[in-house]
Amino acid sequence: MWFKNLYFFAFTRPFEWSEQDLEKHLSEHLFTPCGSTELAHFGWVNALGKHGSTCVHSANGNFLICARKEEKILPAPVIKDQLEEKVNQLEQDQGRGATKKEKEQFKEDIIFELLPRAFSRITDTHAYISPANNIIVINSSSRGKAEDLLALLRKVLGTLPVTSFDPDVAADETMTDWLTENNLGGNFQLGMEAELNALGDDGAVVRVKNQDLQSEEMKAHLDADKYVVKLALEWDESLSFILCDDLAIKRLKFYDVLQEQNDDIDSDDIIAKLDADFALMSGELNRFIIELIAEFSMKTTDYLTKD
Repeated sequence: MWFKNLYFFAFTRPFEWSEQDLEKHLSEHLFTPCGSTELAHFGWVNALGKHGSTCVHSANGNFLICARKEEKILPAPVIKDQLEEKVNQLEQDQGRGATKKEKEQFKEDIIFELLPRAFSRITDTHAYISPANNIIVINSSSRGKAEDLLALLRKVLGTLPVTSFDPDVAADETMTDWLTENNLGGNFQLGMEAELNALGDDGAVVRVKNQDLQSEEMKAHLDADKYVVKLALEWDESLSFILCDDLAIKRLKFYDVLQEQNDDIDSDDIIAKLDADFALMSGELNRFIIELIAEFSMKTTDYLTKD
């Protein structure tokens, strides 16, 4: 239940779907497994997995949802080898090379033949919507997968007016300034890990770990016109994370002192535990995201409403 990587987006208009409306739309596009000759399927599953019975789980006004994708795994080298065999066979039989159209048809035939024997990869992507804060938060380390979920949600709702957060100043410039000026906001503290890049496509890349980021060694890198693209941070004695220059949050960790707040819930009551964990996590993440974007003085803060 505890998210590990984040991409978050702002709604450009208030999110007006109720829990019931959202449930109705998602339940009309449920996940179904791939057929024997299908490459992929994408749809919605129970927000709480096998322990739940609805596509939307609500806690404190936040809506938890989950998209599942099944993809057939077809190794590219296998397809390439079989394609070469078919092309060679055509050359031997007819004394000529295969046309582009024939190669494309051969490839389609090979994939169709291999699909019934292919293994499947299934991935679940959770997200939650906070109408009060006008944000959607997606638990994914891949922007592509995050945008796939947004696309599926847009498809089922008919519209989804969301935008990436747009800093007034580029994120890498702001993060670099945090190190050079030591002017990070009060609830944020520097961690001990960072990645810096030099200017230019072939510029040097410096990665440091277990390093005092205010040290003379780091100052020397910054004085050499390197800029910060990833930075380890802690927030409000509650969580730690890596902030990337596209504002993605990686390796998010919630501190034990936070998670232990729900230890008094009966461990046999799984639904109650999942519900309490989601309520606790989403509440902390909402506060965290609001404070994080304030550090960047983002234009999109106009869309956000504090709790």
